[in-house]
Amino acid sequence: MSVQTLPDGALAGPAEKPVALARKSPRRRGGRLVRGSVLPLLVLGVWQFLSMHQYADPALFPAPSSIASELYNMIRSGELLTHLRVSILRALFGFLLGGSIGLIAGLLVGMFNKAEEYIDPTVQMLRAIPLLAITPLFILWFGYGELSKILLISLGAFFPLYINTFLGVRNVDAKLFDVAKVLEFSRTQQMLKLVLPSAMPNFLLGLRLSISFSWMVLVVAELMGAEQGIGYLIQDARSFMRTEVVFIGILIFALVGKLSDSLVRLLEYRLLKWQDTYKG
Repeated sequence: MSVQTLPDGALAGPAEKPVALARKSPRRRGGRLVRGSVLPLLVLGVWQFLSMHQYADPALFPAPSSIASELYNMIRSGELLTHLRVSILRALFGFLLGGSIGLIAGLLVGMFNKAEEYIDPTVQMLRAIPLLAITPLFILWFGYGELSKILLISLGAFFPLYINTFLGVRNVDAKLFDVAKVLEFSRTQQMLKLVLPSAMPNFLLGLRLSISFSWMVLVVAELMGAEQGIGYLIQDARSFMRTEVVFIGILIFALVGKLSDSLVRLLEYRLLKWQDTYKG
């Protein structure tokens, strides 16, 4: 272990590594991507082998090559992109509506005890109700149109951001508020300069969960009365035993969910560089 010698002869602690070395190199990122691809590729290889040797029923488990061929045809015809665009817009509008309300409510309840006493019990009660139980009411109230689907998605996006924002505010060190009083910060300054930076880890976690919940609730919304979207595509394919299309729909949900989660993780990496946490 290397040490540094101070001018007076005293010994300092271990020499710090340069910041450039602490950052992940492109080779390391590429290696991580390769390691993450091993298991999916192995599953696909075994699946293709079993299908080629007729160990699996092609009506229930079509070969990955057949799924890839059907995927190519759907992309070429524009069918898949049309349904995907509709689903993404639904999930986006629902997330923006529910997530923004969840963020504002979480900040409000976290900052003011009175707001917690009035709002939080009702929110916690609603959170315990399964979304599948509420879906028939949404259909009765708002019909089978876009409004019921977007509101259902927004309800799923609301709770993760609300809870994590509320917890993030309440986890801020109370001594920082004492310092803010000494500096005569207004409520707005406390929110912008103290609460939001301190609660950022919880907020980003809530953002990841909120996006994931929006995408999952989208499936429920589109399986009930939709005429377009990936969920409708899966339901329609199931009715006509187009198993390849069912697998394509599931794959699309998985890929878009993973992509959105990776984007938020990249945002976490950019905004939380100051955190000195255990990396494994």
